[in-house]
Amino acid sequence: MDEPPLPVALCCDSERGCVFAKALLSHTASCSLSQRRAVAERVLVECSSPVSHTNCSTLLALMHERARFALRLGAPGRPLMHMQALRLQCGGLVALQHVLASPARDVHAMVGAAQQRHGSLTELPWEALVPALAAWQPARRGRARP
Repeated sequence: MDEPPLPVALCCDSERGCVFAKALLSHTASCSLSQRRAVAERVLVECSSPVSHTNCSTLLALMHERARFALRLGAPGRPLMHMQALRLQCGGLVALQHVLASPARDVHAMVGAAQQRHGSLTELPWEALVPALAAWQPARRGRARP
């Protein structure tokens, strides 16, 4: 008997799940359209706008494609390890904020500004974005040493 293939693990737990949830939960970025929902002991971040969800999904897919070599990511469609997903999301949004010279860390505002300024997300200055994305490192835990 043929069994259906198992679904690929995604970053989202629902169809409305925010694709930048790791960045939002780590407080690297914020989003005016995100809604947090508690399920048992977990916090889910969902997008309230289907159009914005599609735009963010496109941006994340482009980041994955363009930074695949720099971050040593697997093929598209394969699940990422937590740290890889964190570097892709947080590093990508921090790099986008610097390239756009945006004072705000709001994902929805930055995606809108990028589309308005460059006409399309594919036309972003990827030669500047990818090195900044790859250079992102998480904050160190613990006390600072003297």
